[in-house]
Amino acid sequence: MKGNKNNKRTKVTRLIDKYDLDGMGAQLEADWTGVSGERTSLRDLADEFNYAILEAALRAANVSPAQFELSGIYTALADSGAEQTRAKRRLEREGVCVDDLLRDFVTHQAIYTYLTEYREASLPEHTTDTVEKKVEAIKKLQGRLAVVIDSAISSSASTGSLDHSDYDVLIDVRVICPACGSDSTVGTLLREGGCDCDNSSHSQGEN
Repeated sequence: MKGNKNNKRTKVTRLIDKYDLDGMGAQLEADWTGVSGERTSLRDLADEFNYAILEAALRAANVSPAQFELSGIYTALADSGAEQTRAKRRLEREGVCVDDLLRDFVTHQAIYTYLTEYREASLPEHTTDTVEKKVEAIKKLQGRLAVVIDSAISSSASTGSLDHSDYDVLIDVRVICPACGSDSTVGTLLREGGCDCDNSSHSQGEN
């Protein structure tokens, strides 16, 4: 980890300081790059980070996290129904400002920004190559499809079934998540490891 401290302070950096999560940054980097074995996805790292924030918020309110079923509370906070309401009320009774807590929760994009821009971490070369190979294969398929369509247009124009062949063929493959509605290119989705729905109801104001 190069740790370029001249970079802007990211949301994750500020939260590590705010909640005294010493060592969390190094752990996030180690888990993402897989130095100890299997890599952890950005989505799972965001959940782990938010879980640590929840624990720290309870300790700051002089409440032992052991008194809570934290995984259930965390899951409920992502809900939009009665479970979320009950979880919020319980936390508020313990003196936790739920609005501030939810604003501090992060998405996988915030983790990615922190790891790549602040800590200057990168995935092992073989992992990056695998993703890029998939992206390149998809681009080649899009190129082939464009050629087939262009050929069909030219053929139809030559037989008179199409007015002319002077058309531009654009292949724009988008990936839309039915849960959160995020819209991205295939390359962006694969490189970032997911969309926004993992923490869309947990976080606000990403940096």
